[in-house]
Amino acid sequence: MKKALHMLSALLLAAGILAGCGTTEQSQQNNQQAEQQTEQQATITLTEDGEEVSSKEVAFEEGANLMDVMKENFEVEEDAGMITSIEGHSQDEGASKYWLYTVNGEMAQVGAADLELSDEDEVAFNLQKAS
Repeated sequence: MKKALHMLSALLLAAGILAGCGTTEQSQQNNQQAEQQTEQQATITLTEDGEEVSSKEVAFEEGANLMDVMKENFEVEEDAGMITSIEGHSQDEGASKYWLYTVNGEMAQVGAADLELSDEDEVAFNLQKAS
């Protein structure tokens, strides 16, 4: 009888351990799914005087601003929050050439640091003569 009681206790202990592991694995899967759901994508295209220099699909977390995403994915220089160079293509104040950008075809109304990206945004930076 004692042997059967010990065997039953061992089985219950093993079942408890296995159940606990299953919960941990399920929790990890739920965390991974949540991370995938908050990761978003945008397309960023760089042009100079209307000719494409580069285009890249970038991933970012929900709530990210454009400036941070640019710095993570491109070689960017800035001055007082304004982008002055991307991938070695620098603006030229003497020639009145500056980096301007659109989001989903519309001219941006705020600086890159103040623009929160949304999933599937299409951002186009163009180094062009300001009009």
